[in-house]
Amino acid sequence: MKDRVAPRLVDISGGHGVFAAAAALTEMAGWMAHDSGQDDLALGHFQRALPLAQTSGDLPLAAHIAASSSHLALQTGDVAGAVHWAQVGLDLAGRGPRIPALASRLHTMHARALAVAGQHTVAHRALDQARRDLVASADAGHPWLSPFDPGRLASEAALILVDLGEHDAALDTAKDAVALRGADRTRSLALSRITLVDIHVRRGDLDAALDVGHALLSTSPTLGSVRVVRQLDDLRTALEPHRTYGPVREYLGRFDDARRARMLLLADLIPSPGGTRT
Repeated sequence: MKDRVAPRLVDISGGHGVFAAAAALTEMAGWMAHDSGQDDLALGHFQRALPLAQTSGDLPLAAHIAASSSHLALQTGDVAGAVHWAQVGLDLAGRGPRIPALASRLHTMHARALAVAGQHTVAHRALDQARRDLVASADAGHPWLSPFDPGRLASEAALILVDLGEHDAALDTAKDAVALRGADRTRSLALSRITLVDIHVRRGDLDAALDVGHALLSTSPTLGSVRVVRQLDDLRTALEPHRTYGPVREYLGRFDDARRARMLLLADLIPSPGGTRT
């Protein structure tokens, strides 16, 4: 981008589309940084991407970037920031062309932040709106927006319901999220399964947790996502208090073997453990 796009940003003949391309590519770089565990770098990318999108006049793209900023704020523990960026995105989206999937994503991020803040009623209201938006007909396309489909909504909704303490509803939604993810969506499927195992543990159903957990062990060891690795570590922590139960103890042994193999393959990519769930 530095060699091909940046020079055109100061070329008056480049047009607003160049700024939109620069914004989209910068936002993508932010997600790559986030997935590799470099949240400070991701924040910098998102902060640079938004004014580029605004300069381009592409309001849906600007709203999309605001949604990414909301996600990152939530991951770094800034709940107020997560609410703020979701609201900024909704305002931007409301002033641009109607794109239901984008509106659904923004309402979902708003609901996630509100759920973490313990705001049950408004969180449910935002989640309900996200669901209505996603089933809206005649969805408009956009060249720079990443898809927000029923699988992504189900994955996020399960986390919202967990944060609201509604584990039975969260279980059904998490099962839907796994069912909606094909085997080719390795990272998304792994994250959805991690959520499902966590919910089973919270509900005290260890056998069900292990059934899903064994499927997790088949996740490609070359999946270079720090987010996945860290959430797997969190999952192990959640299971550790139950190791007196024989099947859990056996599973943890297999888990540790798989983790060692993964860390050897990804030694150059994976920094020290930590972080939050998706």
